[in-house]
Amino acid sequence: MSKQTDRLLAIMARLRDPQTGCEWDTAQNFATIAPYTIEEAYEVADAIERGDMDDLRGELGDLLFQVVFHARMAEEASSFTYADVARDICDKMEARHPHIFGNEGGVMEDGRWEDLKAAEREASGATSAMDGVAKALPALLRSHKLQKRAARVGFEWPDSVGPLEKLKEELAELDEAETEEERLLEAGDVLFVAVNIVRRYGVDPEQALRASNAKFERRFKVMEQLSKNEGEDFAALDLDRQEEYWQRAKRETG
Repeated sequence: MSKQTDRLLAIMARLRDPQTGCEWDTAQNFATIAPYTIEEAYEVADAIERGDMDDLRGELGDLLFQVVFHARMAEEASSFTYADVARDICDKMEARHPHIFGNEGGVMEDGRWEDLKAAEREASGATSAMDGVAKALPALLRSHKLQKRAARVGFEWPDSVGPLEKLKEELAELDEAETEEERLLEAGDVLFVAVNIVRRYGVDPEQALRASNAKFERRFKVMEQLSKNEGEDFAALDLDRQEEYWQRAKRETG
């Protein structure tokens, strides 16, 4: 391992020392640290989206620290070490790239990556195509992965007509829902089918929604600034006037 990796591991060990370590760090466990790990991963994605390489370097460091933190707690429990983590991912990547590290040669064929992953899941005891899709994933991303798994075993509409008709059906059921629980379930069905439709266009729904969120936020801020420039309180305007600003914001932001 590199000098800086050794340094980071030593820092983590000192922070977790029961006698001389940091009170906050020594009080943590896997469950309490997990939310920070997820947060740091999102901050990495945010830095990438903004194209801020200096920030990305820092955020990757924060994410690496989370890996070291979990590995240190596992080592204290005599479960595994950071070196074990590194070895496992090395073994996995070599096994998943037989055309690079093995004797297959050539180019990875379509679907070969998923076949290798499926073999790994089967070897680990998986009994369903749904096994191994982490429940902690964002709901939209998890929906996408579940549907891809189902499609790999043939559970898929043959064309886009099916999901489009299903979306109409689910929207009607949402409109007819009478209780809060029914509305929750039907709304989920609407979103689930929408993911299926988007997936058919080869679009990652999580990335698509992130892009739309960013676009909406950008236009909304422009709209607020335009109204402010003209001496109007945006929140006090009626919907027709707000719509006028929205259309101007769309023209300005593209």
